[in-house]
Amino acid sequence: MGRGRAKAKQTKVARDLKYRTHETDFGALANELHGEPGTPVSAPVPEPDEDDRWSDYSSTRD
Repeated sequence: MGRGRAKAKQTKVARDLKYRTHETDFGALANELHGEPGTPVSAPVPEPDEDDRWSDYSSTRD
């Protein structure tokens, strides 16, 4: 019980999405997904070795 209002809201949202006319800029979408031509792709930053981070707390040194 009590689902009438929620279902009406979902129906309204679904109808808006189905029938609303919107313009999609596919060029901007492609640039966002693939990157702009000539934009360098940054390399991932390597994480420091975990052993190095905790080496100060080690009782034995190698």
